[in-house]
Amino acid sequence: MIVYSARYQIDIGLHVFPTDKYRRIHARLIETGVCRSSDIVEPEPASWDDLALVHTPDYLARLRSGAMPIEDLAQLELPWSTAMVEGFRRMVGGTIAAAEIATAHSESPLTNPADPQSRAPNPLAIHLGGGLHHAFPNHGEGFCPFNDVAVAVRVLQRHGIERVAIVDLDVHHGNGTAFIFESDPRVFTFSMHQQHNYPMWKPRGSLDIGLADGTHDATYLEALEGALPEVMAHRPECVFYLAGADPYEDDQLGGLRLSKDGLRARDRLVFDAVQRAAAPLVVVLAGGYARRIEDTVAIHTATVEEALRG
Repeated sequence: MIVYSARYQIDIGLHVFPTDKYRRIHARLIETGVCRSSDIVEPEPASWDDLALVHTPDYLARLRSGAMPIEDLAQLELPWSTAMVEGFRRMVGGTIAAAEIATAHSESPLTNPADPQSRAPNPLAIHLGGGLHHAFPNHGEGFCPFNDVAVAVRVLQRHGIERVAIVDLDVHHGNGTAFIFESDPRVFTFSMHQQHNYPMWKPRGSLDIGLADGTHDATYLEALEGALPEVMAHRPECVFYLAGADPYEDDQLGGLRLSKDGLRARDRLVFDAVQRAAAPLVVVLAGGYARRIEDTVAIHTATVEEALRG
């Protein structure tokens, strides 16, 4: 199942963050027959009560009213508007919806109970948005007013899901996510990112791998393959995968050098590891700022294609 809303195309003026990518990805998936319109779920905005599972009342009040100090807006790096807040609130709702879809049937049935290898594909939901991993409880950062994955995890915990793993392969460290869950042993946070890049302060997660500038496909994939068993040893009841397109070699905000084929291989490694762990999977797109928006769209589309291959 795929979660998406046309309202993710948010007017933030002339900006390096191409919110138009969401519309383009959706259109590409329909045009190429990867999915049908009937496969798309339109999410509701996250409730303010759900947002309060992660974010402080004072911060949410500032976002709602627009009474945000210049310092807050400078950290957020987005202009405030009602449309901006409501667009991202709906995007958080999309990640919540994807998480609830993926975990609705927590057991993956066996097609042949006598053969453990015949396990059916794990529950999967893909959100054509989300991955806003820089937002902290009391402020937003780096184009992220809310932390959608953190909110969705808290909602799942409220539903009785105990163990969650977050695999964050955006080019930037998931600082807000690591901070939010640093004292929650139920949540395993794994971030593999460019070390000498935004953000300057990188709170420690459960597993962090900081890569050197210019890291290419082979080195990246070797590090990822070595790390995934440790993540899955947490025995997660749900895995969130932030499939950032920004490790791409021609990304404006990244300094890694992955090819499109390398990024597709990255996705395959994650999907295979989650499948072996028999865990429900939620895919969110996270960052992507290629000089040609067509490249970002192609990378995200390839992620969806790989996910749907099972």
